[in-house]
Amino acid sequence: MHAIGIDIGGTKMAGALVDDAGNILNELKIPSPTDDSDQMIEAIGSLISNLSEGNQAVAVGVAAAGFMSADREMMYHSPNIAAWRNEPLKKRIETKTKLPVLLENDANAAGWAEFRFGAGAGSKSMIMLTIGTGVGGAIISDGVLLKGGFGIGAELGHAVLFPGGKDCGCGQRGCVESYCSGTALLKAARELAASSDPKAARLRKLMLETGELTGEQLYQAILEDDQGANELITELGQNLGTAIASIFVPVLDPELVVIGGGVSALGEKLLSPIRSSFEKSIPAKGFRPELKIVKAKFMNQAGLIGAADLARHSFV
Repeated sequence: MHAIGIDIGGTKMAGALVDDAGNILNELKIPSPTDDSDQMIEAIGSLISNLSEGNQAVAVGVAAAGFMSADREMMYHSPNIAAWRNEPLKKRIETKTKLPVLLENDANAAGWAEFRFGAGAGSKSMIMLTIGTGVGGAIISDGVLLKGGFGIGAELGHAVLFPGGKDCGCGQRGCVESYCSGTALLKAARELAASSDPKAARLRKLMLETGELTGEQLYQAILEDDQGANELITELGQNLGTAIASIFVPVLDPELVVIGGGVSALGEKLLSPIRSSFEKSIPAKGFRPELKIVKAKFMNQAGLIGAADLARHSFV
């Protein structure tokens, strides 16, 4: 049975027709008209209509960043979509498409995709950390996606790692996201490039060439073993490993941690310092079962696959 997954971002939205084995059969992308709620509904409806043409989709899963009601009827607030404030999103999309719709946080949807079909397949309890613009989280415990009493649980990026530390977009200071996101990495790289530190020579040159250091330039510098860039990704990984060992594992006790998001494309450049720091920071080291920290199987398509599968399970 086919289901449709929609993954809504601040600049574009993607949609996919997904089979019950997690395979994407067709995928489309269009811009997100984020300033107008009516236009957003029209765009989502257009994606669903095009994907369902000639196919019998049984349900639609919609993944988006933001705070949703526990019953997944309402989008209270989406940081990337200005028009969505207390938006009855589920009802509006169902009215537009005449299909049953499930709403889910984008990190939860991505985590579910990895649990069902990706790096977490075969596990019972896992957490996923999505390292991109921010730090998203998903928690699966004994095969169940945990959402919390108000439906907004698993905000792992907003656990405080350094009390009184760097400002975070959530309004607090010292959050994991402030130190371990792609945004934090690029900010640190730009600060290093603007300094007189000898390790910043290449980053400084790149910044002068283009006017502002870009994420792609930083990514390439890390892959090519630039000293300054490598120290930054190592520090990010060490901070994340500490958070996993000292905050997430003692509370959640997963058997597996999956690292996804755009920064995970760096592979062992990121995973190695995460694992090293985790080993140094884990309580009762040597007297507890070994936890694995692995890279996600899916990248940008995880939200699509997870949203579609969650919808299929909810309505079929």
